[in-house]
Amino acid sequence: MTKTKELIRALTLKDAVGVGLGAIIGAGIFVVTGVAAGVSGPAFIVGLVIAGFIAAFNGLSSAQLAAVYPQSGGTYEYGYRLLTPGFGFSAGWMFLISKLSAAGVVAIGFGSYFHQLVPLVSPVYYSLAAVLLLTLANYIGIQKAGRINLVIVSVTLLSLLYLVFSGIGAVDVQNFKPFAPFGFMGVAESAALLFFAFTGYARIATLAEEVREPEKTIPKAVIITIATAILLYAAVSLVAIGVIGAGAMASTASPLQRVADGLTTPGVSLVVTLGASTAMLGVLLSQILGISRMMLAMGRRRDLPAFFEAIHPKNRVPHVGIFITGFIILMLTLFGTFEFIVRAATFTILLYYSITNIAALKQPKTQQFYGKAVPVLGLIGCLAMSVALPITVMASGVGLLLIGFGVRYVVKRF
Repeated sequence: MTKTKELIRALTLKDAVGVGLGAIIGAGIFVVTGVAAGVSGPAFIVGLVIAGFIAAFNGLSSAQLAAVYPQSGGTYEYGYRLLTPGFGFSAGWMFLISKLSAAGVVAIGFGSYFHQLVPLVSPVYYSLAAVLLLTLANYIGIQKAGRINLVIVSVTLLSLLYLVFSGIGAVDVQNFKPFAPFGFMGVAESAALLFFAFTGYARIATLAEEVREPEKTIPKAVIITIATAILLYAAVSLVAIGVIGAGAMASTASPLQRVADGLTTPGVSLVVTLGASTAMLGVLLSQILGISRMMLAMGRRRDLPAFFEAIHPKNRVPHVGIFITGFIILMLTLFGTFEFIVRAATFTILLYYSITNIAALKQPKTQQFYGKAVPVLGLIGCLAMSVALPITVMASGVGLLLIGFGVRYVVKRF
């Protein structure tokens, strides 16, 4: 590639960790913890740890691959290089479907949370404004986007820490009884739900082409990101259960807001609402980053139209992919996401990570930093969770993948 067709390596370890945390600490901790509490009771904390370990195995596989192949595209690139073009395309298409649908949901979620802070206009206007501003932030350059992301993530982390310290004194151990009212299957289902709360670590690998010293930085960033997320999620979940109980968490779409409302610490409710708003912003920013880089990688191989490989000569970002990503998210925000796509996205992202682990297993022995056990355990975890999903969700996921191959055929043909 010529210099003008390359991205700039500007992300440091701090920036990479910020991108990973920005992608992880969003709807998962503010919403999915309540759903998980509903299916397993207080024992969802065990499901959280299981999900964290499976995410760690997947994360180490991603880090191992990204250190050797530090290009945009993540598993899309690894699938092409180590498996087959079909596997590579499948990974790229499944990433786009899952992250675009999630971005629409997150944008809508931001509007509703921010409206609680500033109820001046309809929530949808806040959602649209966020998409426009974050698309612009991506356009002006990866360094500036990285700095904006660090500010957003810092506010979210501080708000969650404030909730934890505010709630420690109000924890009632009786709220942990009965601990596992729905048995092992409840814990397993909560693990599958909570796994998706951890999947943002892969954003680091998707942006590998813009990370400094990727062979050292990416593995460190992935490990720090996942370890921080597990500790933070565990602390918040323990306090949430202890303060209001699993039943109360399950009965609301905003479990942490319910926890904050039950505490007497000054301003805790307002701080949590602010943290939820910035968490949604962080996820949305990282989604635009990741999706546009995937479009760039797929445009280079002509799995998407060639114009996606354009890189802005001054800002050195994939500006066509950024603006098209922003436009699609705007449309999803205005007209709503298709529920079957959102549900199918859970299946497609598990297949995406399965391909990651298969690619890691195919690497030469000298490149397998963590041995074969890590990708094997990651693959087993992904496949076990995917077959646990309803058959309708799996069928929708396969249908979306077939549509992708149809799109690919048309692009290659014409």
